[in-house]
Amino acid sequence: MIEKKDIDLEKAVLIGVITKSQDETKSKEYLEELEFLTYTAGGDVLKRFTQKMEKPNPKTFIGTG
Repeated sequence: MIEKKDIDLEKAVLIGVITKSQDETKSKEYLEELEFLTYTAGGDVLKRFTQKMEKPNPKTFIGTG
């Protein structure tokens, strides 16, 4: 079996939306799980962002700016 010593992980940025029905604690838990899943899929999370919104923007999901 040949093993690759240098693994090139894909870079990822995670973005979470906090709504009325979901608090910051739950959002943080979801992003932590997503970060773990990203790593197991061969990714490296560079940054995590959260944004408070009434509801996700249907066009961009996270809004403008």
